[in-house]
Formats: sequence, C-alpha cells, structure tokens
Amino acid sequence: MNLSRPLLLASNSPRRKELLTGLGLDFIVRVKDVHEDFPNDLKGAEVAEYLASHKADAYKDSLSDEVVITADTIVCLGDRILNKPQTHHEAAEMLRALSGKSHEVITGVCLLSKEGKSVFHDTTKVYFKELSDSEIDFYINHYKPFDKAGAYGIQEWIGMMGIERIEGSYFNVVGLPVQKLYAKLVELNYLSC
Repeated sequence: MNLSRPLLLASNSPRRKELLTGLGLDFIVRVKDVHEDFPNDLKGAEVAEYLASHKADAYKDSLSDEVVITADTIVCLGDRILNKPQTHHEAAEMLRALSGKSHEVITGVCLLSKEGKSVFHDTTKVYFKELSDSEIDFYINHYKPFDKAGAYGIQEWIGMMGIERIEGSYFNVVGLPVQKLYAKLVELNYLSC
C-alpha cells in the first residue's frame, strides 16, 4: 500500500487500530477530547456523520499534510439511539431491549485534510436471538461493555453466541467500515496499491 500522505487516526479504539493495521496501512494515533453531543433533530446516519465530522473539526487548525480519520459508531433500535452505557443496569437494559430483535449499527467516518472533508457512513442490520437475563449478566460481568455503543461488541462472547445473522459489513459493527474507507482513500488519491 502506498499512501500519498501520512494518516492520522483520531481514535483510541483498539478495534479501529486493529482494523486499519489489518488493511496494511501505516498511521499514527492522535486523540483530542471532543464532546459527543448532537442536535436532537438528527436521526440515525445523520447522527453518526455529524459526530465523525465534529470530531474531525478539532484537528482542522493543526493540520499540515496529514489525512485525519475520525469515526463514530451508533446503535439504533428504531428511532432510539443506544449510546455507551454508564452502569451495569443501563447495559442490561440496553441488551434486554436488543434481545430477540433486529437493530442497525451505523458508523460515520470523516476524512479531513487541508483540501477538505469527506464524510460517509455504512449501515449494518444485526439480529439478536432472545437473550436470557443470566446470559446478559454473564456478559456484562465478564466483558464490561461500558465503552461500546449498545452495550456489546460483536467480536466478543455475546456476538458469538447471541447474534443470529447480520446484513452488511461485519467490520462496520466492530467499529470501522474498512471496505468503504479503503475505497474512499483510493478515490481521493490518498492511497494506491
């Protein structure tokens, strides 16, 4: 892989780091604290794209020749957005709400350079089996999913035993739609093979 300029990943997510590494890309990580509030009138993909773009804005005054990658993953159950749970009780409530239903995982991505900004998203539909209270408690107690939207990680135990199927990109649910990201980096001439 040949990058035309340095890549900067603006995320501490170990999953996003792993996915970018898996694409064969060299990058550095630089994270700034950004509030993740969004206007109440936004829905679904608009929220994910807004948050990814908002995170990128924190870097625009300090850019030289890098391309900054920011992302935000949200879980939508109908019109309800399930953010990161703060407590065991909140996580259990979220997982009970997802149990036996389908929901959407939407990741917004922003690529920011001195030349401009490109914002896009990917959506994956996820189907959970009926989860028992004991399965939910086991997962929360052993995996502590407090850093995950919707209170779960598809790559963890609950994904292995509880997700019946998905429609769309698995990697999008993990936290980064790498196929779309790769295509966008090539389209914008930041990456060539």
